[in-house]
Amino acid sequence: MFSYVWPLGLVVLSNVFYQICAKAVPDKMNPFASLTITYLIGAIASLIMYFALNKGGNIIHEYQKTNWAPFVLGFVIVGLEVGYIYAYKAGWPVSVAQIVQAAVLAVILIFVGYLLYKEAITWNKIVGIIVCLAGLGLINMK
Repeated sequence: MFSYVWPLGLVVLSNVFYQICAKAVPDKMNPFASLTITYLIGAIASLIMYFALNKGGNIIHEYQKTNWAPFVLGFVIVGLEVGYIYAYKAGWPVSVAQIVQAAVLAVILIFVGYLLYKEAITWNKIVGIIVCLAGLGLINMK
């Protein structure tokens, strides 16, 4: 059970700090300049964790196993990061931006799961879509 739950716990905890940090990027700082620091720290932390968790590991050997995904993921992560930074600079509240994107993302991923991975669209998912859309309406009411 722990091995099933801890990764999502880490995602939630990391996302809380992520949102705090994205909102705290100085208004006068260019978001892309900020991300150069972010990715330098991320690359160093990843390298340290790779060797800490893989005693005697060969990172070059790992790089030889790669496909297109890590390269595209690099661009995607930049889009995520800079999108949030610009959203916060534009005035989105931290309590709303994440919820809005998560609801829209949840709806889109139901269809992505169906189209790319042959996941079933069940009545529960259809009701979930309706709830997400209703939630978006409620959260954006003034």
